[in-house]
Amino acid sequence: MVEKEEGGPGGISEEEAAQYDRQIRLWGLEAQKRLRASRVLLVGMKGLGAEVAKNLILAGVKGLTMLDHQQVSQEDTRAQFLIPVGSLGRNRAEASLERAQNLNPMVDVKADPESVESKPEEFFTQFDAVCLTCCSRDVMVKIDQICHKNSIKFFTGDVFGYHGYMFADLGEHEFVEEKTKVAKVSPAVEDGPDTKKAKLDSETTMVKKRVVFCQLKEALAVDWSGEKAKAALKRTTPDYFLLQVLLKFRTDNGRDPSPQNYTDDSKLLLQIRHDVLESLGVSTDLLPDEFVSYCFSEMAAVCAVVGGVLGQEVVKALSQRDPPHNNFFFFDGIKGNGIVECLGPS
Repeated sequence: MVEKEEGGPGGISEEEAAQYDRQIRLWGLEAQKRLRASRVLLVGMKGLGAEVAKNLILAGVKGLTMLDHQQVSQEDTRAQFLIPVGSLGRNRAEASLERAQNLNPMVDVKADPESVESKPEEFFTQFDAVCLTCCSRDVMVKIDQICHKNSIKFFTGDVFGYHGYMFADLGEHEFVEEKTKVAKVSPAVEDGPDTKKAKLDSETTMVKKRVVFCQLKEALAVDWSGEKAKAALKRTTPDYFLLQVLLKFRTDNGRDPSPQNYTDDSKLLLQIRHDVLESLGVSTDLLPDEFVSYCFSEMAAVCAVVGGVLGQEVVKALSQRDPPHNNFFFFDGIKGNGIVECLGPS
C-alpha cells in the first residue's frame, strides 16, 4: 500500500533531498521514494524496539506507529534510550514518543498504548511492514499469518541477555541487486620497455531478483528426524534451539527470564530445554547447562547490533533494494558474531 506522493523534481522535496542526501547516494532515489511512502508498525518498546524505531525514523519512512500496552519499569531504563528520566509507570510507547519524533520531524511518529492482541486483522492492513518484539509465540504466528495473507512484510525479533535474533517473512519478494561487470579494454604487455598492465573497465547494472519466504510457524516446526535434516543439524546454530526454549518460557510464564528470579528461572530453563529439545527430536547436548547464565535481561550492546540488522532488513524490504536475509539472523554476544540461517520446510 505504498502511497503516491507529490513533491519537487523526482517526487521528493528539496528539504527531503538535503536530509536524505547521504542515503540517496547509497541506495538511490527510487529506493528512498519507496521508503518515504511506507508505513511501519513496531510492537514492543523495550531496548530492541527503541533501536529499531531510531533506525527507521532516521532512514525516512513515511510513518511509524509504536504500539505497546506495558508500563515503563526500572529494567526499561537500562537499554531504552527513548524514555526520559522520571517516566516510571507511564506507558512505554507514549513515553518514547517525544524523543522518537525529535529524531526526524519529517516522519509521522505515533504512539498506541493498546495491546497488539486486541487489534483486529484490518488494523494491520494499513501498514507496509509489521515488526514485532516482546510478543508470545502464538501472537507472532497469528500476526505473521495475517501479514502473509495480505502481502505485508513481517519481521520479529528479541534480545535475551547476550543473545538476540530476528526473523523475516517477506512472502514473494522482488528486489534489485547491483552487479559489477569488469571487461578488459586493452591487453597487457608483459615484457620489453613498454610493460604495462591490462586496462580494465567496469560497468554497473541493476539485476532484478525474486525470493520466496516461509512463514514463522513453518520455520519453528522443522522436522529433524529425516536423514537430510540430521545432516543439516550439524550446521545449524544452537541459538535456533535456544530461541525455542526462551519462547516456551515466555509462553508458560507470561514474561522473560528475570534477574530477580535467577535461581528459580534457571531451573525452569533447564527443564524447558529438556522438554523442548526432546519434543524436537534432538539431543539436549546442543544446549549445555551454562546457557542459562547468558539469557537474562536486555543488554544494550546486543540491542544495538540486533536492532541495526533488523532495521536494515526492514529498509531493504521496503525499498526493494539488495538481497534480504532469508530468514533468521542470530547474534551471539559472547562470541561476538552473527549468522544468517534459512530454516523451514525442506
